[in-house]
Parts: sequence; structure tokens; C-alpha cells
Amino acid sequence: MRRPRDGGRGAGAGKAGVRAREGERSLSRPAAARRAAAAGAAKRTTAPNPNGLTGRATVLLVILAALALGYAYPVRVYLTQLAEIEALRQSQLEQQERIAGLERQAEKWKDDEYIKAQVRRRFYWVYPGQTPLVPIWDPEKQTDKDTGAEQAPPPPPDSWYGKLWTRLEPEPDRKN
Repeated sequence: MRRPRDGGRGAGAGKAGVRAREGERSLSRPAAARRAAAAGAAKRTTAPNPNGLTGRATVLLVILAALALGYAYPVRVYLTQLAEIEALRQSQLEQQERIAGLERQAEKWKDDEYIKAQVRRRFYWVYPGQTPLVPIWDPEKQTDKDTGAEQAPPPPPDSWYGKLWTRLEPEPDRKN
């Protein structure tokens, strides 16, 4: 029994490969493909994939790699900005501490006794009738013994031409 060309499918009539009802087969396939397999026939199997990845897994990995590359730069910029914000906060705290110290120093200068003490210390001023004593010491901590001692020999030259020049100079007279 032959069916009409539209197959009585209704709305989807005329489209090949579209089933309107359960159990109906497409008319576009050859008859051999529509026949049921023989009872003893082997089942169709898929070939093993040597990579171990299916097509879907490969596509998923490509998409994940693209997303990772796409988000890497914005994340780096975000982390850099967080570090800059923290550095600015630290700088701001240091500035606030410095300002507070300067304000304390300014408060000290409002006291007349502090001003008098600073003038006496810095300019060596004394009250009338006092004898000024100015301590003098050597900032490099050299004593009289060190000034009369022999000078240390100069350090050996580092450059090649310095070494050559010292070989050409006559040796100083040695005292026994």
C-alpha cells in the first residue's frame, strides 16, 4: 500500500525527515535503510577515540580556554588596582601621622619656656651673669694618637690599567 506524497501529515507535510506521528518513517531514505535489521546481524558500534576526548569535550575545553584568556587581563588589572589602593591607604596613614607630629611640634612652640630652652640650646645664649660652656668634641671620634700615625697604604687598583701603572712606578724606599 502506497501512501500519498504528503503522507497525511498535516502541518509538516512536504518536509523530508520530519515525523509527524510516532512510528512513521521518512520517505526520503532508501528502502534498505528503512528495513529492520536481521535477527543475527551485528549491532553498529562507534570507533574508539584515540585522544580520549569527544567532540563536545574538545569544544568545551576551547570555550573554557577562551574564557580564561578573556578574563585574565581584567583580573590582573583588578588585582593591580587593589594593590595601588592599599599603597595609597598606607601613604595616607603615614601622612596623617606626620601631620599629627607637626601639630604637636607647633603646640610646643606656643609655650614661652620651650622657646627659651631652644634658643639657649641652639644659639648658646645665656642669661646675664652666667658663664657659657660650649662642649667641643670630634664628630669622627679621632684622637690625637690617630692623627700622628702613619697613613694606611692605598687600596690596590681594581682596573687593568691601574694594575699596570702600579707595576711601572718605582717602589717607595722602605725604612728598616
